Amino acid sequence: MGNSYAGQLKSARFEEALHNSIEASLRSSGGDPQPVFTQLYLEPDQYPSNLQDIKPKIDLSMRPDLSSHVLVNCKSSNSIDDMDDEDDSDTSSPPLPYLQGPPPDGCCTVDGFCQAGKDLRLVSMATESIEVPTGFELVGAKSPSIPEHILVCAVDKRFLPDENGKNALLGFSGNCVGCGEKGFRYFTEFSNHINLKLSTQPKKQKHLKYYLVKNSQGGLCKGTLICWKGTTLTCKMFASSSKPSSSSSLSSKENGDTNGHSPSPFPLSGECMGGPSNIKSLVTQYSIFHHPELFSHVKACHFKPHNMFHPALVLAASSAMSSGPPKKRHRGWHPTSLVPVPATAVPVPAIRPLTFTLSSTLIGVSWVIQPQPITAGETVIIPDNLLNSSGVRPVLLIGQGTLPYFFGNVGDLVVSPLLVSCYKGRELNEKTLTSLGMSASHLLTTETMILLTLQYLARLGTEQIPLREEFEQIILKAMLCGPTGPPVSPAQLPWLARMEASVSGGCVQVLVSHGSLGEGISESLRSLSETPPQQQQCLPNYVLIICTSKSGANEFCVLVLGKYQSRALAESMLTTNEFLKEISYELITGKVSVLASHFQSTSLGDNMDKQLVRYQRKRKGRVVQPFQGHLTEYIHSQEAAAMLPESGPGDDGFQIHPPQLSVARSLLSQVCAIADSGSQSLDLGRFCKVDFLILVPPSHVLVHQTVQRIQQSGVLIDLGIEEASLALQKSDKYVVRLDAEVHTKMEAFMRKVKQNPYTLFVLIHDNSHVDLTSALSGSVCHGELQGLADRVVNCPEVLEAINLLVLQVSCFPFTLQSRQSRISTQNEVHWPNTDDLASPKDLVYFGLKDYSSSLQWGVASPILRCDDAFERMVKTLLERHPHLHSMVIRSYLLIQQYTEALMALTAAPSLRDHVTPQTLAMVEDLLSVPGRSRHGCGHMLLVRVPSLQLARLAQERLEEARDKLGLQYRFAVLLGSPAAEISLPVHFCARLRAWRGCKDEEWVPHSYEDLEGLPCIVILTGKDPLGETFPRSLKYCDLRLIDSSYLTRTALEQEVGLACSYVTRRVIPEMKTPVGREERPTDDERISGETADHDELQMELERPPSNASAATRTSGSTTENGVSSSSVLDKPSSHSELSSSRNIMDSCSSPVRFKQECDSQAPSSSATSSFSSASSSSSSSSSPGAQRPSQSTQAPRECSRAQVFPRTAVLSRAAYALLAPEALGQPSSASLLPHADVAWSSPLRPPVPHALGGAEQSLYYRQWTTARQHHADYEGPAVPHPRRLLLSGPPQVGKTGAYLQFLRILFRMLIRLLEVDVYDEEELEEGEKVGPQWPDVEDIRKLPFDLYPRDPKFRYASPVYADRMPKTLNGKTLEAEEELPKRNTVSVRLSLFAAHNAFHRCEQCHHYSEPAPLSDCTFHAFTFCSSMLGEEVQLHFIIPKAKEPHFVFSQQGSHLESMRLPLISDKESGMLKSPIFTPTTGRQEHGLLNIYHAMEGAEHLHILVVKQYEMPLYRKYWPNHILLVLPAMFNNSGVGAARFMIKELSYHNLELERNRQEEQGLKRQDVWPFIVMMDDSCVLWNAHQPGPEGNSEVMNVSLKSVLQHMEATPKISLYAMCGLRKWSSALSSQAPTSPFSRCHLHDLIMLNVDLTQNVQYDLNRFTCEEVDFNLRANSSGLLLCRFNRFSIMKKHIPIGGHKDFLIKPKLMRLEAPVRVCASQYVCAPDSEHTLLSAPAQFLLEKFLQSCSHRLFPLALCNSANPVLSIDSYLNLGPQTCYMSSRPHSVNVDHQGVMFSGLLLYLCDSFVVSSLLKKFNFLKGATLCVICQDRSSLRQTIVRLELEDEWQFRLRDEFQTANCSEDRPLYFLTGRHI
Repeated sequence: MGNSYAGQLKSARFEEALHNSIEASLRSSGGDPQPVFTQLYLEPDQYPSNLQDIKPKIDLSMRPDLSSHVLVNCKSSNSIDDMDDEDDSDTSSPPLPYLQGPPPDGCCTVDGFCQAGKDLRLVSMATESIEVPTGFELVGAKSPSIPEHILVCAVDKRFLPDENGKNALLGFSGNCVGCGEKGFRYFTEFSNHINLKLSTQPKKQKHLKYYLVKNSQGGLCKGTLICWKGTTLTCKMFASSSKPSSSSSLSSKENGDTNGHSPSPFPLSGECMGGPSNIKSLVTQYSIFHHPELFSHVKACHFKPHNMFHPALVLAASSAMSSGPPKKRHRGWHPTSLVPVPATAVPVPAIRPLTFTLSSTLIGVSWVIQPQPITAGETVIIPDNLLNSSGVRPVLLIGQGTLPYFFGNVGDLVVSPLLVSCYKGRELNEKTLTSLGMSASHLLTTETMILLTLQYLARLGTEQIPLREEFEQIILKAMLCGPTGPPVSPAQLPWLARMEASVSGGCVQVLVSHGSLGEGISESLRSLSETPPQQQQCLPNYVLIICTSKSGANEFCVLVLGKYQSRALAESMLTTNEFLKEISYELITGKVSVLASHFQSTSLGDNMDKQLVRYQRKRKGRVVQPFQGHLTEYIHSQEAAAMLPESGPGDDGFQIHPPQLSVARSLLSQVCAIADSGSQSLDLGRFCKVDFLILVPPSHVLVHQTVQRIQQSGVLIDLGIEEASLALQKSDKYVVRLDAEVHTKMEAFMRKVKQNPYTLFVLIHDNSHVDLTSALSGSVCHGELQGLADRVVNCPEVLEAINLLVLQVSCFPFTLQSRQSRISTQNEVHWPNTDDLASPKDLVYFGLKDYSSSLQWGVASPILRCDDAFERMVKTLLERHPHLHSMVIRSYLLIQQYTEALMALTAAPSLRDHVTPQTLAMVEDLLSVPGRSRHGCGHMLLVRVPSLQLARLAQERLEEARDKLGLQYRFAVLLGSPAAEISLPVHFCARLRAWRGCKDEEWVPHSYEDLEGLPCIVILTGKDPLGETFPRSLKYCDLRLIDSSYLTRTALEQEVGLACSYVTRRVIPEMKTPVGREERPTDDERISGETADHDELQMELERPPSNASAATRTSGSTTENGVSSSSVLDKPSSHSELSSSRNIMDSCSSPVRFKQECDSQAPSSSATSSFSSASSSSSSSSSPGAQRPSQSTQAPRECSRAQVFPRTAVLSRAAYALLAPEALGQPSSASLLPHADVAWSSPLRPPVPHALGGAEQSLYYRQWTTARQHHADYEGPAVPHPRRLLLSGPPQVGKTGAYLQFLRILFRMLIRLLEVDVYDEEELEEGEKVGPQWPDVEDIRKLPFDLYPRDPKFRYASPVYADRMPKTLNGKTLEAEEELPKRNTVSVRLSLFAAHNAFHRCEQCHHYSEPAPLSDCTFHAFTFCSSMLGEEVQLHFIIPKAKEPHFVFSQQGSHLESMRLPLISDKESGMLKSPIFTPTTGRQEHGLLNIYHAMEGAEHLHILVVKQYEMPLYRKYWPNHILLVLPAMFNNSGVGAARFMIKELSYHNLELERNRQEEQGLKRQDVWPFIVMMDDSCVLWNAHQPGPEGNSEVMNVSLKSVLQHMEATPKISLYAMCGLRKWSSALSSQAPTSPFSRCHLHDLIMLNVDLTQNVQYDLNRFTCEEVDFNLRANSSGLLLCRFNRFSIMKKHIPIGGHKDFLIKPKLMRLEAPVRVCASQYVCAPDSEHTLLSAPAQFLLEKFLQSCSHRLFPLALCNSANPVLSIDSYLNLGPQTCYMSSRPHSVNVDHQGVMFSGLLLYLCDSFVVSSLLKKFNFLKGATLCVICQDRSSLRQTIVRLELEDEWQFRLRDEFQTANCSEDRPLYFLTGRHI
């Protein structure tokens, strides 16, 4: 072992093992720890046996730098700063068990708190006073359960290391700063006390991370890292061997993660701990910006020239899964195999690391990172204090060739792969080259690319940075042009390159290195560090380094040394999340203290706070008058607070405008196309309702805004999902924020989706581009949860639900249009060109393209501006503070500018010359406009500050300055944070209420639109604008903080989208170029700016010039800066244009909002009065002598019609250059990478077709962009989702109104489609039919009556006689009621003769169902005596005036005497004789009660029979129908009661008509005795004729022709009933049967009330009442005739009828519905059974339908032994044997039949014991006797002598599960002896 390399005893490992052993001994509760030497030597052999793989010692001795090579642990944690230090553990040895006992009873176990319940988190303790004992230090501990927090601890200094990482005593001594407990001697005990909750052995080296220090404000904050022993690099970064030529480039915007997870290219040698647990933490994230000082600290401690960072780190799989490499102190370890270093290995970190993601197939493999031998000439030492001495952090742009390895002060160098893809032309495949119109011969040589690079850099401006997309187009054009001369040789390259660089004026230099690129880089960095500060202005901006490699090929790279260029490039590499984290870090750690102290003074050198206090004292408690007064007029603050203005800005009703209607129809058309595609992905025919849910980004204001849109549109009422009285209160249920609570709400929504299969749900994902991070890589970034949208929209439940559409809405759909898009190109709907549609009030959309075009107007006041003076100030400050992020500097400067502008306009005029004219003009406009009007209205100024901390700072500073200057009642300062509601002072809320006329004192604004007219500064913060709509009073958008950090199309354009709106067409001047506005590109591509969707057409206030101060006009900086104070546009003199329609709805106001008809083409222009106000703005002016028109004294024209002007956008120079490319010759924003979440799929590609529409751009992005690994679409399905749509349109264009309108017309279309869903079921087997060709009474009389009901619905009546056993019968129980099989339906096309529901509208029948005044109806009572009921019955008729001729009234006209009936002998053609009765319940909307077309428009008498409580509903929907209202006693009855009353009424009316007409000399028998009873679901009628091929031909006919045919039957009065057969698709394929049948009649019957006088419907019945009646009629000898040549189609209506009768417990303790199975419908008398709230008869019928096999087990599947039913038919199946007890009745022959059961249902006196003894029963047959009460049940048993032949038991007595007051039915069962 002594000669083995693996066994060498190194002092570092010995100390580590000894330390572990001592601590384990101290902690061990039993058993001895593993001996020290066992840990060191007795380990699995993990070193190679092949000695050739081990370098000889002689080599090592010659290369001493390798022997001390540093290996860096790459294990990461969840936090940027949480770099776990594993120096003190040996991964090769098994971990010591950490036995943590349970916490004491009653102690606190909350993360971040100690067991005494005291808060230890730094955020809570930062301002607390903490007493630290002498000799102790405050340190920060990290807990794995709350990685975002630091816990404050007090630790004895003796147990902490010094700055060299040494001299720390073993063991631990610490105190709890929360509860004060002292004397913790073991870190294990202490970690338990502070609730670290560790799953591994507690170690102070691993969990004590930071020293805690006081910042300049005295608060406790995080300091430097604790330098534990062996921590050569305080932050352990993962080093990647990524190649520039591979897909894993270094920029996270190229291949990284917006969450800051990206593969780190830091060339640090290191190792990755073996084992799966360490593989999971292989990803490390760290920003150089976060801790640049750490690198200098590390160098002072351990950095020597031989301690280099090695980039060639290769991951190799180890065969030993259980073992890993030794720790990094083991300097001599060698890998098992050497992997060659790639020639293009990236040696230097980008400004932030990128996520390195292991393939899923490699997880669990033990990885090692292998140090590689290097030559001394390939290393570069980065000079110390490079950034501090030069003020520059150089950026190295990767070109071609092998870069060197860097060590030393690596934090001061940034490596960027910005242009590396441009040099990858040789990697293009043949297919891509062909698509670009090139071949391999067009590829450029390295020399040509070097010269092109030089040309490009030489022509960049001093304030421009290289753009990848711009340079790629240069390369592409060069390739397309091909070689124009002989190729450049390597020998010619140096002097040609220097010649190209000479045109740059020294901005670009060429450095030729003959050794390596490293030599040139080292020389450039040395020159930079040694150049004196006064000579640094002479340094070039770019140094292009060329080196000829040993193979003769040229290599090159670019070193960026320009202060502006290097800073902008470095910051542009950071994602939004990352630079916001960097800003937060700079603010928290106090790095901005120098900058903050600089801005404590005014531009004149005075202390700003003291000056403000002096002005405050000077006012003596008075304030500036809130409105209608000059800034110099002061009043008392109480008087100012009480001032209320006159009425303010008006607002208009909600309207749908033509562009929105067009888009809604396009969406509907696309949904229909999906349904018609044949993919079976959407069946629109099955839906009867539409429901929806809107997902919005996490913004409280956006939620309120969307809820207001829903309320204004009335869509909830139109869809029928909310009552009108509750719609306002329940609107918020339909809008959900994508925050932590979204999962609960989505689960509830998905439950609704599953429980309502006949409802089409639409999930609307609004602003869907905001967060498309995948759920797997989602995390908390900058306080926001990411990946939620993916979890919700792309979850399996949403994707698989066949009744759910997903509509994604976006102004910037580019990230949804990659190669992996989940949305089909056919399912995209793009906003149309609004110029082509008639917009109301002459309004036109003004978008990003228009802002760019506005620069050509030639006006003195452009609306797209760059504040040059502000940019010059920023440039000076950036040079002074190179360590700070530029946005921090811009923010502090902006705050000072606004503060000094307020001071200059009120108390310190001397500051005017030190405020930029642009800022001064905006603030002056803000302050002066309210003073010139009686109502106090003013403008809104929007300031965009993405960082929340900076936004809060701006709010605090501006509010402080405003209040001390006495302006607190003049204007408001609001923080517009997505995470917070709008907070407005009370006096401003009172002013808004006064404008609105709102009487509700509790009303407060909830959306920015509610702030209409309020003078205010809104500081809008947040990572992105999220879609909020701003009022038309918004005049200025200050975007000066949006700079080079926003170099993607979406990021930049959504910021400018805040200014987009609708404007008056005539205020736009004619463009000065030959291209007019008519030839502009369509608005499809104006997808720029904020993602707000609006129903409204947005507008602003009228903007005449303001009274700008003379000082502003004569300011010294005015001419110098090229900024004037004029806001005059070249506009017409007319100012009386109508204002735009707006969607603001006063939640507290009472006036009714008028909603326009949804599919109206010409919306009304009912604009209310708006208000106008004088305005002022500043802009660039090319002429120093330009003067404003003399309108400075013009008073505002209040309450006039306002023109709508575009908003003014003030940009940074970087943003202005991209949005105004025509003026500067730069690429436009449309050329940029579309979104940070996607990447270009090819290094070269055609230019973006931004001049074309959205559809063309979509195809482009789908071809040339691909989703990044963290994108939600990265691992999406191979094919797009069929039910997902995309609506794209410009910001603030009205997309919300469009999709709400889409929901409305979708619902109306579904209603129309439903009318073709009819039952398609073959009848049960029929008996043989014989008969003549035409009906003859005698022939029909000879036909046998078919006793069995053949209607297909009886398949599910009962399982007793089913031919096929239901599957559930094979088990122990049968619960058929649990899930009845779905009946077959088929969609058929509606004919001209269809019946319709209440939603049908057409020109022919609009008078049939349109509302009429209530006075047009008369109410009449009709009383008659019912022999069956034995009492008088009073019915009520509601008769419209137009229907009164059908009735006979008394001479006084008030008493209804009878309903007119025709004569049998009447032969008038076209006249229908029979009145039509339709019993209906629960179907006032969906019942097919409009039979106008079915009757061919002919005159007819149609009466709706409704229950009393439903009368108002039916009267509302069918005001022109006659209503027959049943008595209240039938409110809970079934359809049997309705049919019973119809027949009783009809017979009584027949007698009255016979008497009346007999008095007129007519015969009684000549009065027409028939009525028609028709169900409310009959939709179509058909006639069947013999076909040529032996089948039947089907033809749609009208109801009128069917009824007339039956009425014309010879000897019709001899028939008791006539009817039709039910249609099925099989009828057309069958041979025609006999034309007539004598059988059961259903659905539509023509009833002879004279012949059936003594046959009654069972008024108690809910089902099968027709079968029961048919059997009674047949047993009485009456004729029933079915006309087989006609069939009826019945529509499937899923609601109404007895289906709506829910059986539920009588006493509901829970609101959740409880499912009651059929076996619970009956119970034993007097039992404790759950009582049900349902009629007894209904319970009995449902019980028999589902559980009759339990009552009659011998009848189950036994048609030979049926159940005998006396005098009634209950739903026991289609083959029940019915017998009538009446004398002379017609019954079937029962001789020889053995019955399996006997059913006696409410039997009367005709049933006697002698009758029952005529029948034979099987032994064990079942008897069931049903009676009204228990006494009658016993009497019936005795009277019928049943106990003679039947055996009864007490336990066989049952009742329906009703309470006694509901009169349950009782029944007794017995067995035949």
